[in-house]
Amino acid sequence: MLCIKERLKQMLPVAKHQVKAFTVSNNSSCISSFSRRTSLCSITKPTTHVSCIRSFTESSVGVRPSEQEIVIALGSNVGDRIQHFNRALQLMKRSGITITRHGCLYESAPAYVTDQPQFLNSAIRGTTNLGPYELLKVLKQIEKDLGRSKGIRYGPRPIDLDILFYGKLEIKSEDLTVPHKCIWERTFVVAPLMDLIGSSIESDTVASWHSFTKCSGGLFELWQNLGGEHIIGEKGLRRVLPVGSSLLDWSNKTHVMGILNLTPDSFSDGGKFQEVEAAVSQVKLLISEGADIIDIGAQSTRPFAPRLSVEEELQRLTPVLDAVVQLPEVEGKILSVDTFYAEVAAEAVNRGIHIVNDVSGGQLDPKILSVVGDLGVPYVVMHMRGDPSTMQDDQNLQYEDVCKEVASELYARVSEAELSGIPLWRIIVDPGIGFSKGTEHNLEILMGLPSIRSEIARKSLGASHAPILVGPSRKKFLGSICNRINPAERDPATVAALTAGILGGANIIRVHNVGYGSDTANICDALLKQRKAREICD
Repeated sequence: MLCIKERLKQMLPVAKHQVKAFTVSNNSSCISSFSRRTSLCSITKPTTHVSCIRSFTESSVGVRPSEQEIVIALGSNVGDRIQHFNRALQLMKRSGITITRHGCLYESAPAYVTDQPQFLNSAIRGTTNLGPYELLKVLKQIEKDLGRSKGIRYGPRPIDLDILFYGKLEIKSEDLTVPHKCIWERTFVVAPLMDLIGSSIESDTVASWHSFTKCSGGLFELWQNLGGEHIIGEKGLRRVLPVGSSLLDWSNKTHVMGILNLTPDSFSDGGKFQEVEAAVSQVKLLISEGADIIDIGAQSTRPFAPRLSVEEELQRLTPVLDAVVQLPEVEGKILSVDTFYAEVAAEAVNRGIHIVNDVSGGQLDPKILSVVGDLGVPYVVMHMRGDPSTMQDDQNLQYEDVCKEVASELYARVSEAELSGIPLWRIIVDPGIGFSKGTEHNLEILMGLPSIRSEIARKSLGASHAPILVGPSRKKFLGSICNRINPAERDPATVAALTAGILGGANIIRVHNVGYGSDTANICDALLKQRKAREICD
């Protein structure tokens, strides 16, 4: 908090003193002036005199002089809430709003009028050339298009879109108040708002958002005063991941992802489950042992593996998918496809898959990002340099600080996914154990998950809250340490690696032996619960 306050002290006086005041006589003149670099502006009514302060030239990332950075809050508690969010994002993009970041997704208890369904809440950050009143008009039209009509104040609504921030402007009129007048008291608004900024203050615009709070520590201090991270999962506010028709709260327990390889050459169980009958039997076994997720892959991603074509991968995959989705045992379970091809991902989702798990994070088939965005399913972004045939080359194993560099490169892929249409609330991150990593790197990552989150948080607090998946199961570095040549003999070592990962903050573990993985998750969850109880008592 001290370094944040110092940063604010450095930026805000500069913004306040390097200004020149001027007055215009009507609203249209003020709106036209918004296309230039502007700072704090007080508007009393659209038809009255306007007092504006114009700032020095700022260096807000990616914002041209005619653009303004904006933050818009989203809420819904009627009908298909996720679909309302998806549709609202599409309509915003078509209406002159470029979305650059998304907050996490929160389910919250209703406020003010409590006898109504729970809300979903989030927020987006973006840029627009629209003036503030034009933007307001666009958002009101989107609300209308999605079925919102006049009702009781704070009552149920299919969609609610509010302007939280518009550039560095403070607007007060009969029609529009920016920052939104109730923002500072609503945890369900401040939580996703915090997700849109980083722990470092990257621009004067962001500094002005902090200044609006009137707190010396800015939004960070405000959030702490409201309870901060301690209230997530408590007091009717929880982060959720939409999967199928359900909302997954990954903070309640460690989720176990069982591996089903349909390949002849996977390093651990290649050739065992190529036939549909054998694959189906393995799925039943994984579920009986406690798998929450089944990850099905038909493309080997072991080091130096040759790459299959889309057609070859689908030929292996589709018969098994068609059989697995019919199993009564998979009801209530999550199905994932392990692929880096956009076409395979689309076909798998159309056949009943819920999650796309891409080891390349969109680098091997860039089309996959926009395709997954349109599919509306969760996306696992994994860190890897090169491809499976080159990832262990010397050039891809060069790190000065592996956790810091993995975090930076991983966030770059997350950001690209967001810009391609995958909201942050549908992203899972995987640091890529065993992919372009040596033994020491893998160990550093397993012990350094908190530092990876912290490094990502410098640029995006929201991305730092994304679920983390780790997959050390039976990998070569475990065999090297324990002198176990046969991958099947590495399950005890896998348990040790998973323990380090879960206690360090992993939310999903990907394993071959689900029985061992489930036991590991249960013990670690109990330890974490005990730790949390002790912290509350202290």
